[in-house]
Amino acid sequence: MFDLNYFINEKVVKRKDSMFQEDVLAHADELISSITGESILVIGGAGSIGSSFIRAILSFQPSELYVVDTNENDLTELTRSLRSSSAYADLMPSVYVTYPMDYSSEAFRRMFTHHKRSNGAFGFDIVANFSAHKHVRSEKDIYSIEALIRNNVINAKTLLDTLSAIPPKSFFCVSTDKATNPVNIMGASKRIMEDLVFSYSDSFKISTARFANVAFSNGSLPDGFLRRLEQHQPISAPSDVRRFFVSPEESGQICMLASMLGDNREIFFPKLEEAHMTTFDYIARELLEAYGYKPIECCCEEEAISMAETIKKGGRKDKGYPVYFCKADTDGEKSFEEFYTDDESVDVKRFKSLGVIIDKPTPSKDEVAHVIEELDKAFKNESVNKADIVRIIGEYLPNFEHIETGKSLDGKM
Repeated sequence: MFDLNYFINEKVVKRKDSMFQEDVLAHADELISSITGESILVIGGAGSIGSSFIRAILSFQPSELYVVDTNENDLTELTRSLRSSSAYADLMPSVYVTYPMDYSSEAFRRMFTHHKRSNGAFGFDIVANFSAHKHVRSEKDIYSIEALIRNNVINAKTLLDTLSAIPPKSFFCVSTDKATNPVNIMGASKRIMEDLVFSYSDSFKISTARFANVAFSNGSLPDGFLRRLEQHQPISAPSDVRRFFVSPEESGQICMLASMLGDNREIFFPKLEEAHMTTFDYIARELLEAYGYKPIECCCEEEAISMAETIKKGGRKDKGYPVYFCKADTDGEKSFEEFYTDDESVDVKRFKSLGVIIDKPTPSKDEVAHVIEELDKAFKNESVNKADIVRIIGEYLPNFEHIETGKSLDGKM
C-alpha cells in the first residue's frame, strides 16, 4: 500500500525524522510553560498548516482549544481525525470547540469578545491565524485579487483591532517565503501583512514564520497529482520551478516554535539550503514510480488527455502514464525561493534547524493603515484593474517587481 508520509520523507524532504524535532525536545520546558493550561484560538485551523499546528501543540496540554475555519466539512473531518487517533484522542482538552465562521465576521467578533478564560478574563491567551489565500493563481483578475487582499490584509486589520481591545499574551500569523522580494500579488500581500501585524506589536507579542511549500498540502500541485491519479487523469507540472519543501508535521512544528518561543517582531524560517530544493516534475516522476507507473512524456496537454482516455478504456497495458512537463510561463511565478533579504538581520545560532529574522523595527501604523485604505478605496471603484493594485502595492513596497506574462494557472491543467 502507498504510504504518503513515508513517500514525503523518502522522496520529497529526504529526511527520516522532522528537522525540527531536536529543537522541540531541546525547548520542551519552554513549550510546556507557554502552552500547558492556556486557552488557544486557532483561526484557519482546518487547513493543512493550521491542523498540523494543532497536532503539534496538543502534546503540551492546552486547557482550551477553539478552532475557527470557513470550511465546515474540513472542521468536521479535523475533529473526527483527532478523536479517532490513538496519538491524539487522549490529548484533547476538556474544552474543544469548532466554529465554521469567517474571522472577519460579526459572529466571530461576538464569539471572541464574549469568551471567558478559566481565570475569568475575556479573550484568549494565544491566538494563531492561518487563514490566508496562498496560491499565486489567486491574482488572475481583479475579483480574485480583491478576495486575496481582503483576506490576507484588510480583514487581518479588523482582526488585529479586535485583539487590541482584549489582548492575548501572544499572536502568531503565518507568512510565506514568497514575501521575500515578492514578484506576485500574493507574496506582496503577505509582506504587507507582516508590517501590519508588527505595527500592533506595542499591544501584544507578535511573531510569524516564512517557510517552504508543505508537501502534499491541500490544494498544492503534489496534492493534485494524487487527485489526478484517483481520477485517471494526466499529470502536469512545471519543469523549471525549484522549491523548498517541509512535511506536514514540520509545518506545524515551525509554527509552534515561532509562536511560543519567538520574541516580539521576529520572523522564523527553516535552515534549508539550495541543495534541498526540488522540482515538481521530479516529485511527479517519483510518485508515479511509487504507484508502479512509468511516466510517458507528452508534447502537449491535448496529447496527455487523449492518452489518459485511452488508458482508462483499457487501450494500454504497459503501465505507462501520461505526463506533460513544461517551463513556467504564468503571472507571478518565481523560479526559486528565499527566506530573507540582504538588509534583514538574521540569527542562525539560537536554534539548530531554524533561523530567526531579528531586530525588525516597528512599522508605522499610520503608513500601513494608509496603504490598506488605498487598496480598500480602489476596490470600491468599479473601473479598478490589476495594474492599479500593482501600482498601489509598488508605492508601498519599492522592491515589488511583479512578473506579468498575461497568463494564469487557471488556463493550464
